Amino acid sequence: MSTDASTQNSTLAGHLLDQYAGRIARARRPYLLGLSGLQGSGKSTLAREMKAQAEARGWPTEVLSLDDFYYSRSEREVLAHQIHPLLRTRGVPGTHEIELLLSVLAALPQASDKLPVSYPRFDKGRDTRVPPSKWPRVTRPPKLVILEGWAMGIRPQTQAALEAPVNSLEREEDPEGTWRHWVNKQLRGYQPLWRKLDALIVLQAPNWEVVRKWRSEQEEELLARHAPLAMDASAMVRFLAHFERLSRHALATLPELADTSVEYDHHRHVIALNHS
Repeated sequence: MSTDASTQNSTLAGHLLDQYAGRIARARRPYLLGLSGLQGSGKSTLAREMKAQAEARGWPTEVLSLDDFYYSRSEREVLAHQIHPLLRTRGVPGTHEIELLLSVLAALPQASDKLPVSYPRFDKGRDTRVPPSKWPRVTRPPKLVILEGWAMGIRPQTQAALEAPVNSLEREEDPEGTWRHWVNKQLRGYQPLWRKLDALIVLQAPNWEVVRKWRSEQEEELLARHAPLAMDASAMVRFLAHFERLSRHALATLPELADTSVEYDHHRHVIALNHS
């Protein structure tokens, strides 16, 4: 990350914590702050900076990522065989173990040395979860929990919106719409989680094309480091096609649902901050 980006992130994290400080301080249970942003928007980096600053303020903080609750590769293989081959690829609603995430959130207020709360870590390089023995353990109740993820807060699309394919992946590999209808139906099961959020912050990109560029840049860095399973350009285009439908839907609908919307330009510079 460049110095400018690091400074911007630090300033933004401080501003967001200031915005919610009173509510966090008054909360009688861990304050659950959702951080939603599409691929490459920098939500994980911002969440880490917010955690560091929150703990400097004396608030024990945990960052949970929706990505860590992906089903393992073998579990997605079952979905691929039973429902649709496109479910082999992680990412869309229906490929997260939401029940496990809800149980972790329910246990955190009682976390202690005697009742530690562990939660999964997902190894994207190997496309499966790390062994439970390596999962993080929480031994104190947090004051703040930041839950970050690309799909945070998204509501299901209308049935009419599902009819026409949005790209060649849907046109060629989901011609009957089986996959996208199933994914949309699964999204209903995420709504109880969204309702648990005390506030939702949305990192708003200018458009889908920029998101695709940002995510590809991340993958190029992984390729340069020879990371396992790093994707070349054609593999990345296909991977991102799985997310295009709901990403476009998120760009169009999430700002209105957000408590705070952070608008970025094409170069990831913050150009506006809106609190509802």
